[in-house]
Amino acid sequence: MRILVTGAAGKVGTLLRPLLARDGRILRLSDVVPLEAGPGEEVVVADLTDAAAMAAAMKGVDAVIHLGGQSREHPWADIVEANMNGTYVLMEAARQEGVRHVVLMGSHHAAGFHTRPVDGADLPDYAFPRPDTLYGVSKVVMEALGSLYHDRFGMNVTVVRLGTCNDGSSDTRGLATWISPGDCARLLEAAMEADGYHVVWGVSDNARRWWSLEEAKAIGYESRDDSEGHAAPIIAEQGEPDLTEPLHDRAGGVFTLRELGGRW
Repeated sequence: MRILVTGAAGKVGTLLRPLLARDGRILRLSDVVPLEAGPGEEVVVADLTDAAAMAAAMKGVDAVIHLGGQSREHPWADIVEANMNGTYVLMEAARQEGVRHVVLMGSHHAAGFHTRPVDGADLPDYAFPRPDTLYGVSKVVMEALGSLYHDRFGMNVTVVRLGTCNDGSSDTRGLATWISPGDCARLLEAAMEADGYHVVWGVSDNARRWWSLEEAKAIGYESRDDSEGHAAPIIAEQGEPDLTEPLHDRAGGVFTLRELGGRW
């Protein structure tokens, strides 16, 4: 099995590379910067917006994990080119190559202005898009492209509304939004086997979680991690969070407060 991983040089790609390695599997790592291939890996240097380069990168691929693009807020032109046009070029290359499973790394910022449900329920997987930034808008477009290519061409697409993927949470907000690298890899493995079109929250089963895991579990995801295991020193330093503040009450946190279209 050959899996194309775009944006492989980024933070999430770097965390996941060793966790996605398997006997009988080749990871084809793609980015705009050179990478050094390890065992069971291939490297291609390709810009997402270069149709010829992406077509070449897609040759012989069985599944795609799309991590590439602009990962933070930027001016509109940058966001459109890297995230919207780049995702379209990728989907077209996958369609033309006959790839059946594509996993798109979306973001919780596609729904960043949603707030905690007042009844204590989880925010649903398919919560209507309420982007908090231009970056968030681009992730809404990603979800729409995934839906289009599923409905029109029968491609199996899972969009992950990714939370905070790090080795461990560094702040109180992350205690709710964190997904461990191990859980992220487990979610991607499930997504690469899932038929149909799905939007799932990318989050570990944290005690403080308020995003639904229903759809992720439905496609076979089993979280093994919980941020509560490293909560004590964070709470000791920062105190218990005020859940009525935007940082903790809104899905997008501080992204809902910062300058729109800035470089941050």
